Amino acid sequence: MIHFGRTALVGAFSMAIAMPALAQDKTEISVSRFFGSCEADYGDVTDASEGRGECGIVTALINEFNATSDKYVAKEEIVEWPGYDQLTARLRNGEPPTISVMHQSILSDYASRDLLMPLGEALEKAGVDLADITDAAREGVTKSGDIYAMPFDTLGWLWHTNTNLMAQADLMQADGTPVMPSSPDEMLAQARQFKEATGKPYLCESSVGGAQGYARTLFTLLYQQDHAFFADPAKIDLSADATRNYIDLFQTLYSEGLSSTNYDYSAATAAFPQGECGIYIMGTWLIDSYQKASTEDGALKNGYYVQPFPQLFGQDGLWSDGHSWVIPRQELSAEQHEAAIAFLTFLWDNNFEWARTGHLPVRKSIIESDAFVALPARERLDRVAAHGKAFPAAVKRQFTVTDVVGEEMQAAVNSQKSADDAIAAAEKRINDMLARAN
Repeated sequence: MIHFGRTALVGAFSMAIAMPALAQDKTEISVSRFFGSCEADYGDVTDASEGRGECGIVTALINEFNATSDKYVAKEEIVEWPGYDQLTARLRNGEPPTISVMHQSILSDYASRDLLMPLGEALEKAGVDLADITDAAREGVTKSGDIYAMPFDTLGWLWHTNTNLMAQADLMQADGTPVMPSSPDEMLAQARQFKEATGKPYLCESSVGGAQGYARTLFTLLYQQDHAFFADPAKIDLSADATRNYIDLFQTLYSEGLSSTNYDYSAATAAFPQGECGIYIMGTWLIDSYQKASTEDGALKNGYYVQPFPQLFGQDGLWSDGHSWVIPRQELSAEQHEAAIAFLTFLWDNNFEWARTGHLPVRKSIIESDAFVALPARERLDRVAAHGKAFPAAVKRQFTVTDVVGEEMQAAVNSQKSADDAIAAAEKRINDMLARAN
């Protein structure tokens, strides 16, 4: 187990084998999280270094905290992604979890309504070196001058690539890396070449219920075209040619069968390692799982390459967000608050383990460490940290904004609406909502 900074809490008892009487002696807190359920594989794993993928690593982290603490126990509560409706309902009922995972893009909605406890002073007193937080992570969890969450990662928009199929399409370079497009025209040409050679779509897309993916790709390409679609945080502007450039490109890919047309997120995520397409545009959270698949027999064996979304327009940029941990506003005993801070500090100490998922760590000392640099593909992810962009912090309802934009762009790409109608509908729906929110 690799630890950075403070030494993790140590103790004698494992929750996996502890007697009920021993558990009763510990202060219990509840930890609400998404990332899926994998108790069958990781329910008894108490060493986080043995976890794989988001679900496996977060489960093992919680198990290790319980196994190594002689004072506290974290009760895991697994919710469906993203879980914010449920969290809001529990806050209204006065029964929130002690700790909850939260995207940094939604943090402002809760912090601005005084629904979260500020954490900066408590974390610093517990020994967390706030100066070690990366700039991107600190910006993501800082609202109104205070830190309202323990940052967990920085995530970005990537191209997961099957180089075995790219080789069949003669789209590999002499150095063993795949040919990547540097313009929309190049992307279309390569996509057509790939399909002609392999008979398969160039892209796997979550085209059924995958609204967030469409929005994240649009935002990436708007950033690359220097279009400030939230120049006014209370009003979105998608009217520029930059939005139509995205729609034209992906509508062509869809209409020519150069992207898949019938996958939802789960199906697309499974189809890529099965060799059903060349590229899967999705986030950092899949790196560890796909890296593992590339070491096993199958279509991806020795053929996995990942890098940030390529620069197709004039400047670099890509969608970015981050996970964090918050303490919802509630009445906690001194012991419960101490336990909650101890859990958050444990996650800070073990941020390297979480970074194995593929997400970027939130600690400068880990990013600069030999252990992190030695992880597969990490040397190619510096563009996420350097050019990843989030919405301005003042934009409210960011998750809903992303859903609405994605729904309308999906309708345009799939030719269910004209580009103009989809853009107008997205602007009206979002701006009406933001007018009410502000």
